[in-house]
Amino acid sequence: MILEISVTVAPNQLDDEKKIDLLLKKEIEDKNIKYKKFQKVFIKKSVDARHGKVKVHLRYKVYIDENPENQEFKPKWKNADEKKSVIIIGSGPAGLFGALKLLEYGIKPVIIERGKETLQRKKDIAAISTKQVVDENSNYCFGEGGAGTFSDGKLYTRSNKRGNISEILQIFNYFGADKKILTDSHPHIGTDRLPLVINAMRNKILALGGEIHFEMLCREFICAEDSDVATLKSELQVSSSCGENSAAAGVPFGEGNPSVRGVKCVNLSDGTEIDFYADCVVLAAGHSADDIYIMLAKTAPKVLEAKTFAMGVRVEHPRKIIDEIQFHGQKNVQDELGAAEYRLVTQVDGRGVYSFCMCPGGFVVPSASENDGIVVNGMSSAARNSKWSNAAIVVEIRPEDIPSECSVKAERLRCAALSGLFYRKSVEVLAKKNGKNQAAPAQRLTDFLAGKKSETLPPSSFTAGLVPGDLSKWLPSYISERLKKGFTEFNKMMKGFVCDDAILIAPETRTSTPVRILRNKETCECDGLKNVFPCGEGSGYSGGIVSSAMDGQNVCVKVAEFLKK
Repeated sequence: MILEISVTVAPNQLDDEKKIDLLLKKEIEDKNIKYKKFQKVFIKKSVDARHGKVKVHLRYKVYIDENPENQEFKPKWKNADEKKSVIIIGSGPAGLFGALKLLEYGIKPVIIERGKETLQRKKDIAAISTKQVVDENSNYCFGEGGAGTFSDGKLYTRSNKRGNISEILQIFNYFGADKKILTDSHPHIGTDRLPLVINAMRNKILALGGEIHFEMLCREFICAEDSDVATLKSELQVSSSCGENSAAAGVPFGEGNPSVRGVKCVNLSDGTEIDFYADCVVLAAGHSADDIYIMLAKTAPKVLEAKTFAMGVRVEHPRKIIDEIQFHGQKNVQDELGAAEYRLVTQVDGRGVYSFCMCPGGFVVPSASENDGIVVNGMSSAARNSKWSNAAIVVEIRPEDIPSECSVKAERLRCAALSGLFYRKSVEVLAKKNGKNQAAPAQRLTDFLAGKKSETLPPSSFTAGLVPGDLSKWLPSYISERLKKGFTEFNKMMKGFVCDDAILIAPETRTSTPVRILRNKETCECDGLKNVFPCGEGSGYSGGIVSSAMDGQNVCVKVAEFLKK
């Protein structure tokens, strides 16, 4: 017999196996189950800090009079067969996990990544703070592993129905992530360890015959009308997978349903133009690749639709303040459980205001992907042991909330769905005007609520520098007024949250994409653009590392089915 049983212990009893076994034994006997022996396998840990007393819930799979099953992950990847290939735009979680899924079918993935490998990417990221310059293709958003690589590596998701969460975690563990991610209630890898995990995934894809092309910017689809597909197909069979131009490349399309047969790219290291051909294209470019949305708008504008997104600020506290609030001042609990987390949500004037990407014991980082704007994000190392804790506090924005001037810009491109991109961009540009280079505008939380400019700021983890001021003077009132009411509510939930040592750093604009790429519910193929399969955060169907990885897997299963026809 196998049961799942939860027991509750104090923080200082986490390593007391005898105590835990006694609690499990009592639970079994309370169910009137007769047994000779039992063995336990740890499933999950969660912390409950409500009501002034901190408890830890532990969940186990308990094997009664039988041996535990083998839980070891067994890869099913095969060597790539050159006969079938798929271009994947982007090497984030959707792209990498999609590539691994294709390799289960022996299909060759060809990953096109505009950014650089992790080692060089680290140098470009450091230059944002030291030189105040953003490499627009290699930064916190773009490069090997995607936006999550240098942004904490959080693996928590509520998307339980979208795929096999356990498999995603097992694959991360297989490639070097700590085994704790398999059992923690809010698992994370840590930005100091995740690059090595991503490197191991890359090496496996290459070893199995896949391709990864870094510093390769996708500029244009290679399209043909339905009537040209047969001709194209015969030409593709004699074209190389990289480097040779087909006579049909760039065939103009009219009112028909364009079929994508490849992509035109530029090698950013030397400026050479290269055409890639494959049986189909998977779009996994991430939520910050504005140029991909523009490319889609020019090719087939009806495949895009506006969606809800969010923008706001990063709030940073000294870590000890959040720990004391969440652990009710119990120092021994802080020592046992480490940096405290929080999750806050409320409704203000008909829109959600909530915390996002909370980084206990973490850092606030400059994550703009263009030089003309400022964007902030949060990250933590595996140890989560910095002096600060931070989180995004953002306001829900629906398509009908977007200012008319942004909608007018979108209409000029004959694609109304792009209005959210222009709104996001306008806020980032305003931040740059109110900051200095990549030094971000900031304000004490108490001053923000009092409506006065901050003359000084407390110490911060943000290495690119801060410019004190009044965020309300330039943030859209739609956002700033809801933030003020939201923070007031949050202080009721966490007394002491509003304090002089709390800083707001702006803006946080990249929580999700404002655009969705429409796709068929059954086949996942892009509606109105043949042979293109959108997935991941950039598609508008997922958010976060795990949900994007699952979406990449799910879409590539559909791609494999598509290629069997």
